[in-house]
Amino acid sequence: MKKSDELRTAVRLNYAKVATQNSDCCTTNTVSCCNPEENLQQSPEELAQKMGYSIEELNQIPKEANMGLSCGNPHAIAQFKEGETIVDLGSGGGFDCFLVAKKVGETGHVIGVDMTHEMIAKARAQAQKANLAHVEFRLGEIEHLPIANETADHIISNCVINLSPEKEQVFKEAYRVLKPGGYLAISDVILTAELPESYHEDLQLYSGCISGAISIETYEELLRNAGFKDIQIEPKDESKEFIRDWEPNYDLENYIVSALIQARK
Repeated sequence: MKKSDELRTAVRLNYAKVATQNSDCCTTNTVSCCNPEENLQQSPEELAQKMGYSIEELNQIPKEANMGLSCGNPHAIAQFKEGETIVDLGSGGGFDCFLVAKKVGETGHVIGVDMTHEMIAKARAQAQKANLAHVEFRLGEIEHLPIANETADHIISNCVINLSPEKEQVFKEAYRVLKPGGYLAISDVILTAELPESYHEDLQLYSGCISGAISIETYEELLRNAGFKDIQIEPKDESKEFIRDWEPNYDLENYIVSALIQARK
């Protein structure tokens, strides 16, 4: 397996490229959700609908924020209220942040954290353009969140934690930042079978949300060790349909599946 710094650099470079091409993920030459052969035939809106987002939701946010980078919809398992503070781990161009901003209202606060300068710049520009003063984006790693203790009512994340080489630290940080009783709502990719060793050595597969995936059992263990309770992990078998299209040269649907994960502090 590659070293943590090497993996993190590969991920950062990949998503910097997506952010700076003035296009969506579907037109870049990377694997996974960014597979050009398949996804050039689909708009980001069509891809987002496959992930569980409604047309009404997509019409509420800046179009440029949707780059086709999701693997599900964490909003489906979270109940947001006006005035709450929400933190998004790996916020990218701000897609989920802008959606939740509508739900918590101007009395709420949304904080997106991403380690890619280019994604942060893109998200900040869209927030300013949309006049969303209660949404902010902070540069930082999800293993070391630039956020004070007990800040968030909810933490959300969409297809990002699998990209971290230090997942145990991510969950510890999420626990620290959540208020007592706060909830974690995640969409992520999980393993259903052991990946071939060659997949683990492929940096493109890692930055494409594939070879960094872990099993349900490992996910539960890491969450429990961090202190979380009421852990629920729901694999979405229907996600195999779009996972199959992520990279036609690999039989990915035999190894990974999208899942909705929730837990409480």
